Amino acid sequence: MNRMQSPRWMLSVLAACAMLPAHAAMPGFPDITDTSFVEANGDRTLQLRIDVAASAKDAFAAFATTEGWKSWAVPFAVGDARVGGVIETAYRLDAKPGDRGNIKNQYIAWLPDRLLVFRNVQAPPNFPHPESFGRVVSVVEFEPLGPAATRIVMSGVGYAPGPEFDALYKMFQGGNAWSLTKLKQRFERGPVDWKSELAPKLDPGKK
Repeated sequence: MNRMQSPRWMLSVLAACAMLPAHAAMPGFPDITDTSFVEANGDRTLQLRIDVAASAKDAFAAFATTEGWKSWAVPFAVGDARVGGVIETAYRLDAKPGDRGNIKNQYIAWLPDRLLVFRNVQAPPNFPHPESFGRVVSVVEFEPLGPAATRIVMSGVGYAPGPEFDALYKMFQGGNAWSLTKLKQRFERGPVDWKSELAPKLDPGKK
């Protein structure tokens, strides 16, 4: 899944994964399988897989509805859930529709409970290489493993050769692994409590 910002809780994730090649074990992500590959034209597909304790319908809804997004990925989401519709999200509790810092992704293909395809159409200010990232397409596949088990395969297609795409690939290798892990936890523990998740962490040595 594509992330436009790097909140403080992702910094250590990005550092740990920045230099990992495709198919390598990912420190800190035991539930993630990396099946990334290079296409014949040199483009890379960043492909991560995870199994979650949810029906395909519920797993699909986590990506296809605003309430679904807010239950695991972001504290703020509004949008139009349909082909051609735009989902607008933010990592801020005080975000409002239309804020310049919000993230916008447009759905470009949709098969209920089976497949979602979307592309970024607005990145926040200061996001690195937004034009290059706008060329990357996110494909999310849902494979039922049972009535309450689904395999999710998230692919970022179109990471071309070059330093801009190298930087984006490294960023989202860690970011997407973190996000999919949070999705798995959402179905095991319940929706994320964003007020607690984003609350400032106090230094235990300070009073």
